[in-house]
Amino acid sequence: MIMGQRWVVSGKELWQWRQDACKSAAEAGVPTAEVDWLLKEVAELDPLVLRLESWQQCSLLGQATENSTIQLSQPLPVLTQLWQKRIHQRCPVQYLAGVTPWRHFSLRVSPAVLIPRPETESLIDLAVNGVAMSSTPDLSSGHWADLGTGSGAIACGLAEVFPHGTIHAVDCTEEALAIAQLNAQQLGMAEKIKFYHGYWYSPLEALKGQLSGMVANPPYIPSNSLKQLQPEIYYHEPHIALDGGRDGLDCIRQLIDMSGDYLRPGGVWLIEMMAGQADKVVQLLQNHGSYSEIQIFPDLAGIDRFALAYRKYEV
Repeated sequence: MIMGQRWVVSGKELWQWRQDACKSAAEAGVPTAEVDWLLKEVAELDPLVLRLESWQQCSLLGQATENSTIQLSQPLPVLTQLWQKRIHQRCPVQYLAGVTPWRHFSLRVSPAVLIPRPETESLIDLAVNGVAMSSTPDLSSGHWADLGTGSGAIACGLAEVFPHGTIHAVDCTEEALAIAQLNAQQLGMAEKIKFYHGYWYSPLEALKGQLSGMVANPPYIPSNSLKQLQPEIYYHEPHIALDGGRDGLDCIRQLIDMSGDYLRPGGVWLIEMMAGQADKVVQLLQNHGSYSEIQIFPDLAGIDRFALAYRKYEV
């Protein structure tokens, strides 16, 4: 049955669907929690119910909602097709639902963009701390660049924490920019973020020497390591957002080389990198000669994941 733009099923039907999906997930080695993650996105179910342990949850879904109706954003047969795609093709559940949580946002995603990871959320907090620890005035109200914006996650995060700043989001694919612009619109940040199609700084020529900060999560995986990634990543996420060249540092080198011309004195240079790359990134920054106060920060797992530096006042 269809109600407006939604499909209605009985609680008993959805309970049985969930039982079957959890069974297939367990057999395929897929976390059963992803079943509830998908259900939370497509069904009007109390999130508290979905956070209960499985046997309690099944009881609640099977008894409390057996004689009720539940609205879905997809008909149940389509939901089944989506879940089969997750199991058999290893398609990430975020792409199936078309959304993913990041910080406290709900972001649209598609195979045109990398799925924003929880560890990348730390870039926003590090940007805030970088401004707070700087002696350069007015960094938070200046121009900030998110290079390789993808879904627009970093740009939206910067727009929120720097409400008086202007965020310039750049990506080399128009498909990614369309997703990023949609996210900015849905989060009410469209007026705070300017979007550009191009590679790295190429569309920002007019901002040379003016940027308060540059934040990026560039491709950093060595080319010969891509096939070692999980099938969900290797077969579904865009390789252009993953492949960092022979040693994984090609894009980071470019950002180091180019940023000196675009950052204002005291401006913040901040990137995410792969485990094991910290020493090389520090050396590259030091050898370039344009940066000072180079710092490495760990992610929540204690892995060195982020590099922050400031543009020198005198070079």
